[in-house]
Amino acid sequence: QAQVVESGGGLVQPGGSLRLSCAASRSIFSFDFMGWYRQAPGKERELVAGISRGGSTTLVDSVKGRFTISRDDTKNTVYLQMNSLKSEDTAVYYCKARSGIGNYWGQGTQVTVSS
Repeated sequence: QAQVVESGGGLVQPGGSLRLSCAASRSIFSFDFMGWYRQAPGKERELVAGISRGGSTTLVDSVKGRFTISRDDTKNTVYLQMNSLKSEDTAVYYCKARSGIGNYWGQGTQVTVSS
């Protein structure tokens, strides 16, 4: 079993920045993939950014050039740095850790981009 806990969401004006954190209860190397997903009202949950055990990263096209995913192995934490935020980035952001025996989701953190 494992747990992941997100933090760092909040209200920000368009053009602003936020950094989300996803802290895992065990070494992030025990997961083959960790990702940030988001779900806006009335929409399906979508993958925003992911990072593999080997360090390869992926970003959805709509956030390329604005968001960055990174990790701190010593803190068992994955980060999502979000810059130049837009109103369409408003959503609940979830962290998921994937291992060979299952997926572990956090409770989500709300990001609201509004003036």
